[in-house]
Amino acid sequence: MTLSIGVVMDPIQNIHYKKDSSLAMLWAAQARGWTLYYMEQQDLYLRDGEARATMRTLSVHHDPAQWWQFGDERDAALGSLDVILMRKDPPFNMEFVYTTYLLEAAERTGTLIVNRAASLRDCNEKLFATQFPACCPPTLVSASAVKLRQFAREQGDIVMKPLDGMGGSAVFRTHGSDENLSVIMEVLTQYGRTPIMAQRYLPEIRKGDKRILVVNGEPVPFCLARIPAEGEARGNLAAGGSGVVQPITERDRWLCAQVGSTLREKGLLFVGLDVIGDYLTEINVTSPTCIREIDAAAGTDIAEMLMNAIASAVRETQ
Repeated sequence: MTLSIGVVMDPIQNIHYKKDSSLAMLWAAQARGWTLYYMEQQDLYLRDGEARATMRTLSVHHDPAQWWQFGDERDAALGSLDVILMRKDPPFNMEFVYTTYLLEAAERTGTLIVNRAASLRDCNEKLFATQFPACCPPTLVSASAVKLRQFAREQGDIVMKPLDGMGGSAVFRTHGSDENLSVIMEVLTQYGRTPIMAQRYLPEIRKGDKRILVVNGEPVPFCLARIPAEGEARGNLAAGGSGVVQPITERDRWLCAQVGSTLREKGLLFVGLDVIGDYLTEINVTSPTCIREIDAAAGTDIAEMLMNAIASAVRETQ
C-alpha cells in the first residue's frame, strides 16, 4: 500500500533532532515508500467549503546536520491526501482550534486525521483523564477558592495545576495549612474566574512520572519514567527531570485496558498516558512524545507500530 501522508507541525528546522517523535514518524512513513507532504498551521485554509493548503513535498534523513529537504510546492485540497498527522505542539489555543476545524473538513472527504480533529478539541489532556475516575487519584476541578481549600484540607498534600498547562508549567505542590495557598489559588484561577485541577499528591512521583505510549488502544510494553530532579516535585523533562526507560507493570496494563476502547472510539491512534504509581493523571492527545527515548533504550520501533495502525485504518475505509 502506497499512501500520501501530510504532516502539520512546528517548523521542522527547529525540532530537536535527537528526540523529536514527529521525525521518527516521518522516517517510518518514508521507509514504506509513502509520499510526505509538509505543512504548518498558517498554510491551511478553506475556500468555498473545501479545506486546502499550500504544501511541500518532504524527504527526511538520518543526518543531524540536515534532516529534512523540501521539494516542489503545490496548492491542493487536504482531501487529496490519504492521511494527515496533526503534530503541532501545544499551546492549545484558538489557532489550534481553528486548525482542527479545517482538518475536520478534510476528514469529511475521507482523509484520516491522526489524531481525529474533534477529539483533539474535545479531549483536554487533564479533564479527559477524569472520565476514568477509578483510574485517577482524588481529583477536584473548580474555580472556587472555598472548594479548593476544603479539598486541600481533606487530602493534606496536593498539587494544583492549570487545565491548559504543559511541561509541568505552573504546577504547585501545597497543603491545607500552607500560608501561600490563597495566593496560589488566586494566581491559578485568576481570582476565581478559571477552573483548575487539584489532585492528591502522589509520593510515588519520586520513582517517576511514567509516560506510557498507546497505539490504537494498545500500550507499548516499555515506558519512560521521568524522575524529578533533587528538590523538585515535577518529573517533567522540561522541568529538569531525567528519563529512565522501564517495562510497564501489570497495573499499567490494567489502566491502559480501561481507556483503550474509548481511545479507539474517539479516533485517538496515538496518545501518551501519564501515570504516577498506580494512578492515571493525564491523557496526552495533541502531540505525544518520548518515542525516541523508549526506542533507543528498549529496541522498540514505536513509529512503525503507528504506521501499521494507520495502514489498517486506511484499509478499513477503502
